[in-house]
Amino acid sequence: MNKINPKALIHSKWTKVEVTKKEKHFVITVVKFDEQQNVIQCVIEAVMTKNEYNIDWRELKLRDKWLMGWK
Repeated sequence: MNKINPKALIHSKWTKVEVTKKEKHFVITVVKFDEQQNVIQCVIEAVMTKNEYNIDWRELKLRDKWLMGWK
């Protein structure tokens, strides 16, 4: 399991293990917090296509789906 600090998510780089639509490398572009500092929105952008997706940030902890950095 990847260890992730929600406050350090912004601009972090990720590699998707299973490539879809030729999108492999991603960057977190938006992270929004509520009053209790819980993540309420996380947006990830594909580097090549610039497509943006809302993602549950906890999904990034799953090593069978995501790797930290660009591999």
